Order: sequence, then C-alpha cells, then structure tokens
Amino acid sequence: MPVSDNGFVVMEKGRVLDADAAARAQGVVDGMRRGGVLTLAPNADLRERELTREEQTVRGVAFALLQFTPNVVIADENVVLADVTASLRLFGGLRALRRRVRRTVADFGVTSTASIAPTAEATWLIARAGGGVALTPRSLSRALRRIPLGVLPAARRFAEWFDGLGCTTIDDVTRLPRAGLKKRCGTALLDALDRAKGEAPEVHEWLTMPPAFDARVELPERIEHVEATLFAARRLTLQMTGWLAARQLAVARFVVSLEHERGREAIPPTDVEVALGEPTGHDEHLVRLLKERLSRIELAAPVIALRLEAKDVREAEAPSDSLFPEPGGSPQDHARLMELLTARLGSANVMRAAPVADFRPEVAAQWVPVSSDTKPSRTDLPRDLPRPAWLLDVPIQLIVRGHRPFYGTSLRMVSPGERIECGWQDGHIVTRDYFVAEAENSLYYWAFRERVGSRDEREPRWFLHGLFG
Repeated sequence: MPVSDNGFVVMEKGRVLDADAAARAQGVVDGMRRGGVLTLAPNADLRERELTREEQTVRGVAFALLQFTPNVVIADENVVLADVTASLRLFGGLRALRRRVRRTVADFGVTSTASIAPTAEATWLIARAGGGVALTPRSLSRALRRIPLGVLPAARRFAEWFDGLGCTTIDDVTRLPRAGLKKRCGTALLDALDRAKGEAPEVHEWLTMPPAFDARVELPERIEHVEATLFAARRLTLQMTGWLAARQLAVARFVVSLEHERGREAIPPTDVEVALGEPTGHDEHLVRLLKERLSRIELAAPVIALRLEAKDVREAEAPSDSLFPEPGGSPQDHARLMELLTARLGSANVMRAAPVADFRPEVAAQWVPVSSDTKPSRTDLPRDLPRPAWLLDVPIQLIVRGHRPFYGTSLRMVSPGERIECGWQDGHIVTRDYFVAEAENSLYYWAFRERVGSRDEREPRWFLHGLFG
C-alpha cells in the first residue's frame, strides 16, 4: 500500500505444491506430470484444477475489494490488484485497511499472499515471490533483489540463457548491459523491469461493473442443512456490497435462490427474499439478516448452487455531516435493529404504533407490523394530557369503598378530569371522565368514571384502563 502517488495491494490465491514443504522434501515441484508425482509420492492426493471455479473465485474477490476502492484489476496468474492510494484515510490507515482486506479474502475460503508496493508491477512480483511490503524506493530495490528470476513472466522463456550466465534473481538481470538485453530478449523484459521500479508508466484495464448485480456460485458438494449454505451466501453478499460501493448504491431488496439437486423431477429453487426498511450497503448487517432468514427455511432437497440477485437498489445517502453522534443511534441504526428483529421473530411479532384519529383510547391505540405501510392518523389531542405507557385491552371495573375506587388499595385522583364523549358516528358511544389515580403504594393508574344521565338511577361506575410506568 502506498506512500507515493500510486499504491497497490495484491491478493493471490494460494498454491499448495509451492507452499508444501513435505512435497518438496519428496522431490515434488510445481509443473510435474501426474506420473512423476506418483512415482516420487505414491500416496499423494492428486486433484484436477477447475479453471472455471478458480476464475469465479478470483472475480468474486475482485468484486469484494471494490468496497475499498473503485480501481481494481484482475491480473495474470490469479492475482488481484487494487489501487488504495485514496482509501487510506477513509479506512483508518494502512494497517487497518490491510486487516480488512485480509478478512474479506479469508471469507472466500482461499489462502492468500498480500504484498504492498508503490507500483502495480512490483506488487505483482513481490506477491508471486511470497509477499512482503516495500513502501520506499530503497525497500523496493531490496525487495526486487530477492525475487527469483523465474517469477518474472518476460524472463521465463530465456531461463536457460540466464542460467548459463549465472543470473538467478531480478537484481542479477538489472546489472547486465541494457543494450545487450534488448537485443537478446526484446523490449518486454526491460519494460517490465522499468514498470516495477516506477521508471515507466503503467496502463491498467480496471474492472468494469455490470449495470445489475446477479451472481451465482456452485457448491463443491451438495448441502443438506441450510445453515451450511451461509458460507457461500456470505461470498455472494461480499461481492454485492463491493458492487454497491463502487456504484454508490444501496440495496433495499435482494433474493438468494437455493438451487436443489435434480432427481427424477425438477425441483424449483427455494427463494429467500430479504427486504430492508432502510437501504444499506453494509455487508455485516446484510449477512446477519440473511442468516436469520436462512435459519427459518426447511430444505426440500439438497442444495448444489446459490444465486444472489439485487432486486431493488437505490442511490446511497451521503454520510452524516454531524459533528456529534446522535444519542440513541442514528435513524439508520434504528432501522437495522428493526430489520434484524423482524428477520428473527417474524414480521407479525414486531409491531409499531399507528394511532387512529379517534378520541376513544381503545380505538386510537392501534398497532401494526413494522413492515406495514399504514401511516398514523393525525390526532388533535392536547399535548399536556397524561397518557399511560400500558393501555389495557379491556377496561377493568373497579369496586368502590368509601366513595373511592379500590384496586388493591384506595385510589386518590391526582389530576383534573379529562372528558371524552364520542362514538356516535359508529354507534359505540362513550361518555367518560378520565383521571390519573395514585394508590397508597405510590403506583399510578389511568382510570375513568362513567357519566350517567339525570334520569339514570344507578351510581356511576369506575374502570381501570391503563398503567403508568
């Protein structure tokens, strides 16, 4: 990563044979044929490369790195280059950004080698040689000296000639006369060395983003438990968040399709739809929601592949420019909490208040699911009137002792009466006087007294309708 005008971080898929000391001890090296390997190591576990899957993995890593910078390149030999020059301050510096990049790549289930250098060519070479950091021209020169000559692609075709000259590292080649090198090896070798040292310009074909996100990954084995699909789903989610970050978008709804193993009859995919109340591009929040949704799915058949499609994307909101954080969290934090609770408990079990414009408390106190589009009606109740935090579904009739309502203890009225007379429009007329009542143990209740007409011979009745916290 950078200290100069151009900085790069590289991630390379791990190579088993080159890193396996036990294989080298038996004489097995990269590039050997199958028969030769079995001759030296009869118990070796040989597996054929799946180039298509490797390309999908590398491309997935490249898309995931878009969340750190829009300048990403898929280079040769399973190498991904990312220019993070302008991203250091945003992600908290070089070390913090490097840790986040490592965690992102590790989520794809692949080993990686990281290198940091001022130029892309040098970064590529250092990564292929085992990784390292070269932040200054002096450290870059030292790093290039230790790189074996065979790592440089332009020098591989002349390996025997260089071996005859006793050149084993890139530093050995740089000390040879340039005119002779150009005549014998052409300009490609010299151009590569100049680009590595920053003495020649570099041209890159940056990763282009599709207009819509639709990615699919095949599983190495069939999966019979839905929890095991979360690993592949996380890979797809990381790719989507990288795509969102590069295009400055946020997702409001996406669908994960679980493709099943085919038997005698075709089984349609199981679609898991995740709808968000507040569009977001945070991968951790999206993965948590997806985990909760997957835990409630029962598989109809084993899963062989996953597909993720972003159905509803919108322009991302600019970050808050407030100097101080909002107490209790931002509206986005509240929306993410509601989404997580809905995914875990179900939409029917997470409610929000949607009061109706009616003076009768039992009618006005309406609750709807948080995902509902119902909007609260405007009420003209005076703001200084007390309202309890807990309203009973059905008022409880109270007994009267000594001309006072009784609920465990005698209740004393401590507020002026609030008269409510309405309900004529639907035939459910109420005529009540509400009071805040205090019990002898200092608990407060919301009680009302029925009003009776002059011709009604019965005594007015008292009811308990709410409790104050």
